[in-house]
Amino acid sequence: MQLHLTALPYQPNAGLELFAPLAGHPWSILLHSGHRDHSESRFDILVAAPVVTLVTRNGTTEIHHNKQSQFSDDDPFTLVQQQLMAAGMEAATQALFPFQGGALGFFGYDLARRIETLPTLAQSDLHLPDMAVGIYRWAIIADHQRLTLTLVSHDDPMPLLNWLSRAIMPPLEPFHLCGPWRANMTRAEYGKKFRRIQQHLLAGECYQVCLAQRFNAPYSGDEWLAFCHLLAHNPAPFSAFIRLAEQAVLSLSPERFLRVRGAEIQASPIKGTLPQLVDAATNRQQMMRLATSPKDQAENLMIVDLLRNDIGRVAQPGSVRVPSLFAVESFAAVHHMVSTITAILPEDRTACELLRACFPGGSITGAPKVRAMEILEQLEPQRRSAWCGSIGYLSCCGAMDANIAIRTLLVDNKHVYCAVGGGIVADSDEETEYQETLSKAASLLLPLEQLCA
Repeated sequence: MQLHLTALPYQPNAGLELFAPLAGHPWSILLHSGHRDHSESRFDILVAAPVVTLVTRNGTTEIHHNKQSQFSDDDPFTLVQQQLMAAGMEAATQALFPFQGGALGFFGYDLARRIETLPTLAQSDLHLPDMAVGIYRWAIIADHQRLTLTLVSHDDPMPLLNWLSRAIMPPLEPFHLCGPWRANMTRAEYGKKFRRIQQHLLAGECYQVCLAQRFNAPYSGDEWLAFCHLLAHNPAPFSAFIRLAEQAVLSLSPERFLRVRGAEIQASPIKGTLPQLVDAATNRQQMMRLATSPKDQAENLMIVDLLRNDIGRVAQPGSVRVPSLFAVESFAAVHHMVSTITAILPEDRTACELLRACFPGGSITGAPKVRAMEILEQLEPQRRSAWCGSIGYLSCCGAMDANIAIRTLLVDNKHVYCAVGGGIVADSDEETEYQETLSKAASLLLPLEQLCA
């Protein structure tokens, strides 16, 4: 079936404005670039009304299509690939539109249990599924480099345009917190867990473990308004808003997990963080301090090696490269150390296979990955759920782009949850690591507190 391309009037905020009337609809999703025109992150992608939904809970995936559901215990990644192929969408060149319809949603951290054998110790207290992915036959794509806005559709676009034109922004209750943020561990408990990790490190069981703490607060109002407020304060290149029937995911992620364009694979792991400083001269020194930090370089290199090995399971043999190592990138509240890995995807392998081979991202587990995840299951009180999983798309044209779902808020049962963590190695300092988690959390918690005023 022909792919229809319909040009729409471009405005820098067109993605947000068009999405706003749909933000309350279950399965409406916005991937947002933080208004960057950088070639690596310049697209906003808006979708709604999927033809198929795949929701995985406790190892079983419900596939809903044409008002009927079927259930499968098969591998969720395989099921997504099967539904993507069954949709029969004809693709065009990837050059202008990397997403041309296909699978879009989130793959939660706990999908790792389908890939590796892990203990079951942490409490599963949130109601978000382990995976929520829709198959979409249309998308509106803003290209902030070419300054274009395009409706990409595999069906007659006129009914869709009429539906979109009739979508009206409903009155929204202002978002505000109804109580203080509460952590799932005290400072003393964090210290005890930190020292447990040091024992594992000194015993040679692992090289790095990414310990997290989680904050939560009750709220009232509309989550879409909270996302818009956060995006205005902390624009991030791999942001996303996902509306489910009873929950929502608000991601302001700075980290790309995996990208596929044509046959080229790219990964951009982040490991190493320092807060932004107000004084310009002192801030430049802060960036240099991060860039030359032996500890942060060692942490970063561990994850680069881990991800090289994960990508190598699927990539063309001998194609894995590291063109950029230890680059410092600056965001609204923090500086990050970022490296870049590239490889070639063979013709007989899919982007979905690559995602599974690398899942979850090593930058949020530690190394070796499986042992780090086993330790985290013992130390973190609750499961991570969608946090530290991945949000992104698998296009019918073979392209993929997915983030690491850090700086990501989970909304469930009128509470908002914010988890933050950092990599701990043998020479880590306990207080420094604890303060790093607070610096990361501040970029999300403080702006939401402002909405209480």
